[in-house]
Amino acid sequence: MKHSTPPIASIADIARHEDREIRIAGWLYNLRSKGKIHFLQLRDGTGRIQAVAVAGECDPASFETIGTLKMEASVVVSGQVRRDERAPSGYELSVTGLAVIQNPEEDFPIAKKEHGIDFLLEKRHLWLRSSQPGALLKVRHAAIFSLRSFFNERGFILIDTPILTGSIGESAGTLFEVPYFDMGNAYLAQTGQLYLEAACVAFGKVFNFGPTFRAEKSKTRRHLTEFWMLEAEVAYLDNAGNLQLQEDMICALARDILSRCAEELKILGRDVEKLEKISPPFPRIDYGEAVKWLQQQGRAIEWGSDLGAEDETLLSNRYEKPVFVVNYPKKAKAFYMKENPEDPQTVLCADLLAPEGYGEIIGGSQREDDHDKLLARIHEEKLPEQAYTWYLELRRFGSVPHSGFGIGLERTVTWLCGTRHIREAIPFPRTISRLYP
Repeated sequence: MKHSTPPIASIADIARHEDREIRIAGWLYNLRSKGKIHFLQLRDGTGRIQAVAVAGECDPASFETIGTLKMEASVVVSGQVRRDERAPSGYELSVTGLAVIQNPEEDFPIAKKEHGIDFLLEKRHLWLRSSQPGALLKVRHAAIFSLRSFFNERGFILIDTPILTGSIGESAGTLFEVPYFDMGNAYLAQTGQLYLEAACVAFGKVFNFGPTFRAEKSKTRRHLTEFWMLEAEVAYLDNAGNLQLQEDMICALARDILSRCAEELKILGRDVEKLEKISPPFPRIDYGEAVKWLQQQGRAIEWGSDLGAEDETLLSNRYEKPVFVVNYPKKAKAFYMKENPEDPQTVLCADLLAPEGYGEIIGGSQREDDHDKLLARIHEEKLPEQAYTWYLELRRFGSVPHSGFGIGLERTVTWLCGTRHIREAIPFPRTISRLYP
């Protein structure tokens, strides 16, 4: 009688196959042998499991082959799933056979010993297979899913904004220039916000989610030259409503990560009690008050300057929840922010600082909806008026109060995971000193 081939099952679903014969298609990340027993640690991208091959119970040829395997050999392992309370997953695989897809000819470059960060970044394409980067990137995936779900459930429309643009959204000094046929230079997008403002007048509530680029020559643990950002824009929303939307979003995100990523947070050693404290309302501090407090702490900041990374760290360490710093000076912020009617030197804006010293994760504002005031700001900043003709035209046809914000994905994931450096929160980080791999 011909036996059917056991089905391939994922390790994440192993409990569904208790006492059944299955196959696991994956990779060997550790092998230990003791007498006539091989202990194989397997991973398949969904999880990890121990497989035990015993001489006499495993196919003899497969048993002999197992002893020749190197770390990261790709294999398809057949066996019976059995419950084992001592195993991390609660289950083990009793091996009956094994097929080798590829057995490396040399030792895997990343060993169990300590490696320097430069070496690991050079081998980032292989390092992704390790438990810590794997856990971080699974949290990143869950965060993306959570954020998209938040806006989908609230009736927002996804608008894909251009990556190549002729309009400067932020500082001209942080642009990547790209030759664009016979039209001169285009720029890699710093933000999709200006385009979202056009879309919000069409659809009411919109968001985007994509890569953005800043040519900042910064070496801090919070900066990348390429990062992912979600931006939202809402018609008929004032600054107060904008802050409420951000607060609701962050609280929903923290809840989702706690419920969906318990195992990943455990691998990362994250203190989940700190994330459990993320609930409304978030504290709010006026920029002027923040500057006074920072000066009392010995910081050299003067009113009118933007907050630096160390300033944000000190401020955010004061709170167990994210904190809004509101009403920044006009000269420290972008040209499109609406003037504060109670203090014309400032604008109706806020930066949201994550707690535990992680600093800014969101920047947002009410936008200037008056054509003449916006044009005056463009002239003040010495920006090319012609490049903003379309943007100004939005203020001539059905202009309304509107607000929006952008949340940096990698900074947010860095905070959620409690990791130190932003480069861990993206599969292949791009910094001023790294373009490989």
